Amino acid sequence: MTSLNARILIVDDEPMLRRTMSDRMKFWDCTTEEASTGEEALELLGQKSYDLVLLDLKMPGISGLEVMTTMRERNDMTDVVVLTAHGSVEAAVEAIQAGATDFLLKPADFELVHNTVNRVLATRRLALAHEALQEQHATDAPFVTGDSPSMKTLVESARRAARSKATILLRGESGSGKGVIAEFVHRESDRSKGPFVYVNCVALSDELIESTLFGHERGAFTGAVARKAGRFEAANSGTAFLDEIGDISPRLQTKLLHFLETGEFERVGGTSTLTVDCRIVAATNRDLETAVREGNFREDLLYRLNVIGLEVPALRDRGEDISILAEFFLGRFATELKRPKMKIAPETHAVMRAYCWPGNVRQMKNAMERMVVMALGEVLTPDLLPPEVLRGEDPAAPPVFDSGELLPLREAELAFRKQHYRRALAMSCGNQTKAAELLGIQRSSLNRQMKELGLREDGTGD
Repeated sequence: MTSLNARILIVDDEPMLRRTMSDRMKFWDCTTEEASTGEEALELLGQKSYDLVLLDLKMPGISGLEVMTTMRERNDMTDVVVLTAHGSVEAAVEAIQAGATDFLLKPADFELVHNTVNRVLATRRLALAHEALQEQHATDAPFVTGDSPSMKTLVESARRAARSKATILLRGESGSGKGVIAEFVHRESDRSKGPFVYVNCVALSDELIESTLFGHERGAFTGAVARKAGRFEAANSGTAFLDEIGDISPRLQTKLLHFLETGEFERVGGTSTLTVDCRIVAATNRDLETAVREGNFREDLLYRLNVIGLEVPALRDRGEDISILAEFFLGRFATELKRPKMKIAPETHAVMRAYCWPGNVRQMKNAMERMVVMALGEVLTPDLLPPEVLRGEDPAAPPVFDSGELLPLREAELAFRKQHYRRALAMSCGNQTKAAELLGIQRSSLNRQMKELGLREDGTGD
């Protein structure tokens, strides 16, 4: 069963039940405390905080209902799951009206208890994350949080790197959020009051990139009718973010290396040496080491850029963050469209978590915007998701076998198997363990059959 990892207060006048439930919760990686009366429970709740309270309704002295009433009067919004042998419709309704999140009957079915507690905790954590993200969005701060270990490590590393003056190189797939991390580094640095300047190095020609970065003098080239300062000058006392740095030409690489080493440059067509103080954060989705070996990227420039290297994980590698990201983008787009009461249905969250998001955070952002725009009601249901998400497919994946010709049975079977395995690998973004689970076979069997069919690890091959 899933680790719950929570702090739970167990309130019941039956010592054996408290002990049994506490042992089970500890097995699920929870920290527990026990109270035998309502009075003791209220005292503990006044001193400490808990993620959840498991509360008996019928106890000597203060009842469970009175405990919940007092909690709400104190503005204590800790989730409560009522666990009682006195099950009835009336008791359930009264408990829910008093503030209980859910209602379970004794004797406890541990699988049901686990599933209920897990659901309540997940909902609460998501609500807290959504609230925090709404506050972050309200201040126009970039979104860089997440519950996944990889994102927590990245954020902490970026925060430490921000305190230095070192050049930072961000690596990761397209759409994974490298620009957001760059903004986070700027905001966490002592340059946060200075400008944050973005330059897309792949969107412009070689000449325009040079002019964009370093500026130009009047008459430097056709159309240069006036002197113009470059982006490095604009970033003085701040941060310059150079996106897709791996795409600049060898000539510009040389000029950029000189600037990184000295802080000095000349405008295009100029003779005066200028000096600025700006922090460089660069990003790429290319393998720069391979580019160095192939002679397409300067090795000394790579070393100069990669003083601090940070890897931005793909969304498929931090599935714990999918629901949090979805809630964040829901808040953003619902606010823009003046529809603040919208929410995501649990089944929609489930479909989104099962998808591998080959386009990463950018793809999810677009999907959420589509859903908010297309929704007729306040709940985002699965049918609003893009078709490829509902099918669980990578849009770039090969099509399922569909031949118009009638092949011999053996050839048709082989062709179908090959396409079926390719689709499973595409749906799992190349994760062979997950692909094997989708196919209902062992991973060793999948590997053996892929070799027989001539398929490589990524599903390509004849």
